[in-house]
Amino acid sequence: MINKINELLAEIEAFAPQTAADVEAFRIKILGKKGVLGALMEEFKAVPAEQKRELGQRINQVKNLATERINTLKEEFGNAAALKASKIDDMTRPGSSEQVGSRHPISIVKNEIVGIFSRLGYTVADGPEIEDDNHVFSRLNFPMEHPARDMQDTFFVEKAGSEPSADDVLLRTHTSSIQVRTMQQQEPPIRVICPGRVFRNEAISYRAHCIFHQVEGLYIDKNVSFADMKQSLLYFAKELFGEQAQIRMRPSYFPFTEPSAEVDVSCNLCGGKGCNVCKGTGWLEIMGCGMVDPNVLEASGIDSKKYSGFAFGMGVERIAMLKYGVKDLRLYFENDVRFLHQFDSAL
Repeated sequence: MINKINELLAEIEAFAPQTAADVEAFRIKILGKKGVLGALMEEFKAVPAEQKRELGQRINQVKNLATERINTLKEEFGNAAALKASKIDDMTRPGSSEQVGSRHPISIVKNEIVGIFSRLGYTVADGPEIEDDNHVFSRLNFPMEHPARDMQDTFFVEKAGSEPSADDVLLRTHTSSIQVRTMQQQEPPIRVICPGRVFRNEAISYRAHCIFHQVEGLYIDKNVSFADMKQSLLYFAKELFGEQAQIRMRPSYFPFTEPSAEVDVSCNLCGGKGCNVCKGTGWLEIMGCGMVDPNVLEASGIDSKKYSGFAFGMGVERIAMLKYGVKDLRLYFENDVRFLHQFDSAL
């Protein structure tokens, strides 16, 4: 047995590998479970007691030498590989460019909208995308027979029955549900901006989609007037579209506001003179707004005789289409890199 140990010591010292793979193969051969050292340990069990001390020391010497030799060789091959990888053959060659990602145009516009209202003192509020009828419709003064409660307009996750019910579970159709939750949880004054994704049962086309993004705002305090709302939205339009932007308000109807209005901004492409985009009117519709209906305030436990407020909401895709001149809504959802790379330089 002593001869086998001496031969193994000589083999370890003479080992001269060419590659890192040779080192790994040698490690398995010597130190592996079924390796040479393991076989020696099996023979060691049958050695007479008076020889165990000497042979045990020699076997440990073999193991330590093999481990040290293998670790040294591994480190040498690792350093050589790193040196080769870092070596530059031609210092005049241009460096390799890294592909850097950028924000999606919807995220760019959403962040810009939120930033504008943040400067007016609004804070960002968030809420669940899977909502109940109570927060999406009932507390927002929607009548039971309103068409938005029908299956053909809304994606229902769970319906309590054939008739509309406050217990129905659905994908939110607007971020107004966040406003309701804020009014339930917070005492006035309230000034929040509510960005988020919404869902409606719409046929997908160049101007409509079943998924889109909204940013809605809510301001509730004492003595809030329609003039306050108009001035806030004028400031927003000038910040987003430029100092030359003007707005106009047209009477409209929403169940949760009274009075209600549609907001148009002067066409930034023709300067209000009329073009194909604005259909010759010089105006582009960007959002809806209005004074919060007293019934909505009372439904959330706010005294409508003491407090008043206004709300507004806009589609982010609509704003992005106007801002960037995109004519097909579907481009925002197709992940076509040829389209997305056009926004690489945007913030």
